[in-house]
Amino acid sequence: MTDAQAPEKAATGTNPVAPVPPGARTAADVVTPELVAQLTKAVAGSGRTANHTPFTGEKLADLPESTPEDVAAAFERARAAQAAWERTPVRERAAVLLRFHDLVLERQAEVLDLIQLETGKARLHAHEEVQAVAVAARHYGRKAPAYLRPKRHTGAMPTLTKVTELRHPRGVVGQIAPWNYPLELSVGDALPAFVAGNAVVMKPDTETCLTALWARDLLVEAGLPAEVFQVVLGDGPVVGPEVVRHADYVSFTGSTRTGREVAQGAAARLVGVSLELGGKNAMLVLQDADLDRAAAGAVRACFSSAGQLCISIERLYVHESIADAFLERFAARTRAMRLGTALAYGADMGSLVGERQLETVTRHVEEAVAKGARVLAGGVARPDVGPYFFEPTILDGVTEPMAVCGEETFGPVVSVYRFRTEDEAVDLANNTPYGLNSSVWTKDGRRGRAVAARLRAGTVNVNEGYAAAYGSVQSPMGGMKDSGLGRRHGSEGILKYTEAQTVAQQRLLPMAPALGMTDEKYAQFMSRSLRLMKALRLK
Repeated sequence: MTDAQAPEKAATGTNPVAPVPPGARTAADVVTPELVAQLTKAVAGSGRTANHTPFTGEKLADLPESTPEDVAAAFERARAAQAAWERTPVRERAAVLLRFHDLVLERQAEVLDLIQLETGKARLHAHEEVQAVAVAARHYGRKAPAYLRPKRHTGAMPTLTKVTELRHPRGVVGQIAPWNYPLELSVGDALPAFVAGNAVVMKPDTETCLTALWARDLLVEAGLPAEVFQVVLGDGPVVGPEVVRHADYVSFTGSTRTGREVAQGAAARLVGVSLELGGKNAMLVLQDADLDRAAAGAVRACFSSAGQLCISIERLYVHESIADAFLERFAARTRAMRLGTALAYGADMGSLVGERQLETVTRHVEEAVAKGARVLAGGVARPDVGPYFFEPTILDGVTEPMAVCGEETFGPVVSVYRFRTEDEAVDLANNTPYGLNSSVWTKDGRRGRAVAARLRAGTVNVNEGYAAAYGSVQSPMGGMKDSGLGRRHGSEGILKYTEAQTVAQQRLLPMAPALGMTDEKYAQFMSRSLRLMKALRLK
C-alpha cells in the first residue's frame, strides 16, 4: 500500500459514500464464464492474459493474448472480407448502424455493467458512452449515403469537362483504442469506417476489452459481417506497432507521446493517420457568469469519469472579482459528491482506473501542496471505498514550477487561477502545448462565442464543459497543436476513412490545340477563356 492509500490519510476525506442498493449486481453476476467465452471466441491468441476491475483490483476474466503472427492473420481475414463489404450498397451498410443504434439502447444495462466494472466509473458517466455511440450510429446511419455519394464539380473547361469526385474505402483500418471510454472510443470510432466500406482490426486496451467485444457482438447481430471486424489483444508496445505495420489507415486515441510513435510508424509506410491525444483543457469563468450554473458545470467538466476524459477540464480561470464567490459554490458542490462502486445509479464519481493513474494524481497533488498550493476540496485517496479512489480535488495557488500546472493529470484534479481581463484569460488558456477542448461561461452568448473563437482548441463549449460540442456529431471534433491530428464526427470523421478519386471526362474538344489552331492561337484562346471564366465568377 502506498502512502497515498494509507487509511490515516483517508480519514481526513470529506466526500460521502453512496450506498449500495439492495440487490445490486456484482462482478460475478455480470462477468460469467459463459459471457467471457462468447465475447472472446473471435479473438486470435495463443497466449493468456487477464483484466481487472478498479473497484476492487480483482481479476475479472482470463483472456487470449495475440502474437504478432495473430495480428497479421487478423489483417488477412479482414482484407479478404473487406472486398465483398465494399461492394455492399452504402444504404445497406448504413442500415446496420441504425439497427445497432436500437440494440445498444435496448440492451444498455448489459454494457453499462461492463463499462463500470472495467473502468470504475459511475453509472451516469458510463451512460455518456451509450449516448455518444447511439448518436454516432444514428448520424452516420442517416448521413453516410450523402457524405459518400459521387459529387459533380466544375471542370477545367465548363460543359466540355465533366468531373466527378468518388470516395473509395481505404481498405483495412487499424484502430488502437484506449481504456477510458471503452465503448465510445472503440466501436464509436469504428462506425464511420465500417459504413464507408472498410474492415477494421481493433486493438482495445486489455483492461477494458470486454466492453469493446460486447459491442462487436452487437454489431454482428445488427448485420455486420463478422470477418469485417477483427479484434486483437495484448500488450500495447507489442501488439500496437503490429497493427500500425499492417493497416491501410490508422486511428489512435491515447497519449501524445505514444501518438508521435504511431504517427512515425504510419508515416514510414505512407499511410494516413488520425490521432486524438492529450489535453490540459481550460475553463474560463467570465465576470458576468451565472455562478451557480458555472459551479455545477465545473463539477461535471472536471470530475466526470473521475477526470479520466481527454476533454475534461484541468485548468480553471476565474475573474478575480467573482473568484471567492464562485469557489465557495464550487468547493461546496465538490465536497458533497458521492463516491461509489455499485452497478447502479446514485454515485457522483467512481474510481481511477489503476495504480498508475493513482500514482500520477497523488504525485501532482502532494507536490503542489508541498510547494505552497492550497487544497480547497479533496486532496486525499480513499482506500476505504476502493484501492484506486481519490477524492475530487480543487487546488488554489498553483504556480508554474508545479507538475500539475502544465502536465496532464488525467484524474479528478483541477487547478484554479485568477485573471483581470479577458485578454489575459485567453493568453493564459492558450499558454499550453495542448489544444483539445475549452469552456467559456458568461451570460452573454455573443461575448462567449467571441472569446471562444480566440481559444486555440479544437472544440470550445459556451456554458457547458465538453458535452455540447462533443455531442454535436455533425460538427468536427479533435485537437490542435500537441492534442492530435484529424477529426472525428461530421464529414471529416467519415471521409478520413476514404480515398478521394477524381474522374474527369473530356468531351468534344481536347485540352490542346484543335480545329486547325496553331499553338499560339490556342494559347490566345485559352487566355481569353480564363478571363471570361473569372468575369463569370466561375470557380
